[in-house]
Amino acid sequence: MSEDRTRVVSDYVESVFRRGREPMEPVGFTPDWEDQPSRHKTYLGVRRFPVPPGVGRPLAPTADVVLKAPPPGPGPLWTVGSLASLLRLSCGVLDRRLRVNWNQDSHVRVLYPEALWGRGSASGGGMYPLEVYWVAGPSGPLAPGVYHYATAHHAFERLVAGDLTAEVRDACAGAGTADGFLLVTVRFWKNAFKYNSFCYHVVTQDAGALLGCWELIARATGRRLSRVLWFDDERLNRLLGLVTDEESVLAVVPLPFGPPGAGAGPESIAGAGGTAGRGGPVDRPSFERSARTRTFEQVRQVHRAVLDDRRARPDPAVARRLVPLPRELGGEVELPRPLDGRLGTDLGEVLRRRRTSFGSFVGSRPLGLDELATVLAGTVSAQRYTADAVPEDAGLTGLYVLANRVAGLPAGSYRYDAGGKRLQVVRQGPIAGTLQRSYYLSNYNLEQVGAVLAISGRWRSTLEAFGSRGYRVLNAEVGALSQTAYTVAAALGVGCGVVLGFDNIAIDEAVGLDGSDERTFLFVLLGHERTDRADYDYRLV
Repeated sequence: MSEDRTRVVSDYVESVFRRGREPMEPVGFTPDWEDQPSRHKTYLGVRRFPVPPGVGRPLAPTADVVLKAPPPGPGPLWTVGSLASLLRLSCGVLDRRLRVNWNQDSHVRVLYPEALWGRGSASGGGMYPLEVYWVAGPSGPLAPGVYHYATAHHAFERLVAGDLTAEVRDACAGAGTADGFLLVTVRFWKNAFKYNSFCYHVVTQDAGALLGCWELIARATGRRLSRVLWFDDERLNRLLGLVTDEESVLAVVPLPFGPPGAGAGPESIAGAGGTAGRGGPVDRPSFERSARTRTFEQVRQVHRAVLDDRRARPDPAVARRLVPLPRELGGEVELPRPLDGRLGTDLGEVLRRRRTSFGSFVGSRPLGLDELATVLAGTVSAQRYTADAVPEDAGLTGLYVLANRVAGLPAGSYRYDAGGKRLQVVRQGPIAGTLQRSYYLSNYNLEQVGAVLAISGRWRSTLEAFGSRGYRVLNAEVGALSQTAYTVAAALGVGCGVVLGFDNIAIDEAVGLDGSDERTFLFVLLGHERTDRADYDYRLV
């Protein structure tokens, strides 16, 4: 039965990779933009507890976060202020953004109902389908209970009172003894209304981007976070009162606070007191903007295949066998040292100014080889994380470079060797035509891009070793690398855009992966932006 479920996931992933040539069902689907869901989930009839702003607190320079070894151990216990920063700088609303660009919806962004509100963590299509719940124990600054982080209000909504942390620990073998947990869920409709059957691939990478953003923020405060990716999904969904086919937990993050009362003081949450009740399942209704919601069969099938594959978590050491294999290639290019002097900006400020370079790349100023080297060196720092299923020294992903306009580097495709700080030559020659033909959207001119980074993984081997859940484990790391690339590029002053709109098969061929177990999953566009642009950037805090 486990093999059958793995086959469902394998067939889904293969359809994702081939969608540039064979459209996924339902063919001809058109989003109903007038009936799209709200970007913010809001519970009805609940009490809200506003938290500190979460911005303005000093964080470490970006260079220290991405180019130096992460701090040993978990670091200091969490406080109200550090939790506020973690949430506000990742999934909280930071500003309103408006730029005339090549994206298909830019003309409606001038209208307030269609405004684009920037956040620190990236999301496929700007849909932001992830929700964050906090299962708080007695050591935190709020009475024990289950809380939802309301992104529209930057506040916690109390859904149920009572210490339910034991339920989370029982559902997660790798949760440890923490007295509080952040649970990341996905509301499928918030993404599927636009991407239909492609949704599951996008949202599992979204979860990785959020986890990667949290890791960056935690490191910038001298802390480390751990991720639990192997758990009893249905048990946690019941705890949160979720209907599994509509919203489901994707990750659990233990969050250790200090001893009881440690959160009190000038940063304590207003009105945080209260008597904890016996506790129970969440039964609060939430607001749904869409008059009609629907479930897409491929999304339901792949999600159920992951949940129904109940094999025990493999020994984390198994992941070391899934690292992309070394390759014998034609030549090497030594890379310059990273430009750590240009990464001195506070990480919080960098996350606040992170944005996507839709249609803004200009080829008249090539990407510097030292700039490329800096983004590469910083991006692979996302492979070092603490998780229940993957050891920190593993890294399930690889990086390839399709160089188009990089000063001092012949056009062509290369494999990044992080250990040797070099590029291995796959093939050299003009690449712009291949990139342009392989990209089937109109929001970028690939001829103007400096370079494309392709994030890869050995997906079939991962499914064989981990079962169906291996797909989510691998996609989580892919998403984390994309978020880190965005962050390093923003600190460096280099334009960046993460896309899924390539013909994966064509890119696999371009980097020499056709016919292999390793495939490309996600793509990062890098280059310099045009200077004659007009931006409207209104900060909320």
